[in-house]
Amino acid sequence: MSAAPIAPRHAPPALYGATWLDTLAAWLLALLWILPLAYAFWTAFHPPEYSARFDLAAPWTLENFRRAWQAAPFARYFLNTAVLVVMILAAQLVLGTLAAYAFARYRFRGQGLAFALVLVQLMIMPDILLVANYQTLSRLGAVDTLLGIGLPYFASAFAIFLLRQTFLGIPRELDEAARVEGASTLQILWRVYVPLARPVYLAFALVSVSFHWNNFLWPLIITNSVQARPLTVGLQVFSSVESGVEWATITAATLMSSGPLLVAFVLFQRQFVQSFMRAGIK
Repeated sequence: MSAAPIAPRHAPPALYGATWLDTLAAWLLALLWILPLAYAFWTAFHPPEYSARFDLAAPWTLENFRRAWQAAPFARYFLNTAVLVVMILAAQLVLGTLAAYAFARYRFRGQGLAFALVLVQLMIMPDILLVANYQTLSRLGAVDTLLGIGLPYFASAFAIFLLRQTFLGIPRELDEAARVEGASTLQILWRVYVPLARPVYLAFALVSVSFHWNNFLWPLIITNSVQARPLTVGLQVFSSVESGVEWATITAATLMSSGPLLVAFVLFQRQFVQSFMRAGIK
């Protein structure tokens, strides 16, 4: 006698209710986020007299972007920001990789204490260290420089922790096989560990670039001149020196500063999600 087929189990009604509530909450939050962005787009691409009213017949224009570009040295701000985020990311990846490999594959005296200090850095708000960092960089003569902005962020506790956890999951047999082939420690790190951790590197790079592209408080404190200001500080200074409140010009400048990140997300959103999923970031 053949066994009767088992009827598929359906989720309880409560689960469906929770799913609909979650979806509704997600749409409401998305609406709250998209409304300011939609207003910025409308205001930036229309003449100033249409900033406070919605009219489908309103003409489209790029004049606001031209005025914003000419009113402040945005070319210099873009260059400073690009150099800054690349410099910080390169330092974080190199230092984070070396430190993570040491914590994952070596045993040394005080290792637990050293890693605990790394974790403590994750629990300390960066704003607490503003005064101490400024005093240190002032003694080093690095105030009002791109190096002064990036130096406190060169060693990333998040990168060390994330890469260490990834390296711990790589079998040690790969190390032994590489050493049998005559590979040195750095060759093993570069040819074995780094390729296997590529999704984690991409996930961290996205977090780092996004944070430092939008970082405002520390660059505002450490810079005094156009030569060292990134986009966020330059946009704030630009908005404060404008005669009156011309929202069309200000929103155009805001879109210019945030545009590269928005375009990157639209083009690479699938890679963004996949990299975070493979990295195990929740």
